[in-house]
Amino acid sequence: MESVETRDWIRDGLRAVAAGALSIVLAVLNLPLFVLFVLSLVLTPVLGIGFFLLPAVTALIRLKANAARGMAAWHGVPIPRPYRPKPAGVAPVGWKRYHWIITDPATWRDFAWLLPGAVAGLVLGILTLAIPAYGVEGIVLLPLWIYLAEGWSGYAAMWPIESVGEGFLSLPMGLAILALGIAVAPYLRRADAWFVRLFLAPTRAAELRLRVDQLTVTRADTVDAQAAELRRIERDLHDGAQARLVSLGMTIGLAEELIERDPATARKLLSEARDNSSTALVELRHLVRGIHPPVLAERGLDGAVRALALSSRIPTTVDSDLTGRLETPVESAAYFAIAEGLANVQRHSGATFAYVSMHRLGDVLHLEVGDDGRGGADMTSGTGLAGMERRLAAFDGTMSLSSPPGGPTIVSMELPCASSSPRTMLSSGTD
Repeated sequence: MESVETRDWIRDGLRAVAAGALSIVLAVLNLPLFVLFVLSLVLTPVLGIGFFLLPAVTALIRLKANAARGMAAWHGVPIPRPYRPKPAGVAPVGWKRYHWIITDPATWRDFAWLLPGAVAGLVLGILTLAIPAYGVEGIVLLPLWIYLAEGWSGYAAMWPIESVGEGFLSLPMGLAILALGIAVAPYLRRADAWFVRLFLAPTRAAELRLRVDQLTVTRADTVDAQAAELRRIERDLHDGAQARLVSLGMTIGLAEELIERDPATARKLLSEARDNSSTALVELRHLVRGIHPPVLAERGLDGAVRALALSSRIPTTVDSDLTGRLETPVESAAYFAIAEGLANVQRHSGATFAYVSMHRLGDVLHLEVGDDGRGGADMTSGTGLAGMERRLAAFDGTMSLSSPPGGPTIVSMELPCASSSPRTMLSSGTD
């Protein structure tokens, strides 16, 4: 355990040192971007040069700011992008695009960050590099002196006794300073990330605007999904159970006409009607199960998912610590998302094993569906994964996919939830 923790500590520290070197390069780029932005503003009245120059410079600044946000997220400080969406019909250049950029508060927050960000990035980046570099210098100093002195005798003759002592002390001191530099490097990078967040994170108003935009999109997706679901139910009723019930009525009517003059044929028709009624009942049960499975209403999410795993063609295990019941819509969304995930495993993965994990932390339900298949799943191809994401988004849930070529594939989902009241639980269990 200690060796693993030591390796992780050293690995994280070395990554932070490398990130510090990169941050120095990125910080230097802030200075020319600052100058270009000022020039584009000053040259706007001059033959309209700014109308062409400002959008290009702003695009570069946003690219640079997004790179800083990405590095901050890599160090555990996520920063959402606060930019307003581009209005419809905005040309690559012109007054509308210029006005959209100039009136976006995020543009000016990016500009205000350029100089302070350059200073903070340079200072913290240099510190991140300088401490371990000083330690390396101390480690290399003693062997270098011995090499230059061509052996101990020449070394002792050329250097006074004080230098000899300093040379031997430089090795442990260098190791200690190197260890210190690797240890503090992640904290220095995180301090830089928090400084970036101070300037580049969305304001409260921007967060509310982004939230409204997200809810608008998810509501539209939910309405479309519900409309599609209603069309599916209507189609299944019309083509399945309704057609069979119509045929059943016609068969019974014909049997009524034949029961006096041809009882044998009438009995045969009634037997067919009984078979058709059984088939229609089965189709109705399947339709109801697709709307809200009875097993979900009776056993809750834990029991319903375990039933899904038992019916899967691929061996599937379920790891769950769920107790009690959740709100019915949340249970339904989680159940159908997991069902779609397992269906994708059976159809596309070529896996020999799958698993489902369900854990609740506070008011967040964490779900995971994984397999040992061939991998290569893509959110943009097909409708299964996209449908899962839309279903979760309707409840402010999120989904992420990890599926490198060769596998494994892991679909991770988070869904806000709250326990049902006893009254809701009682009604759910007795429906």
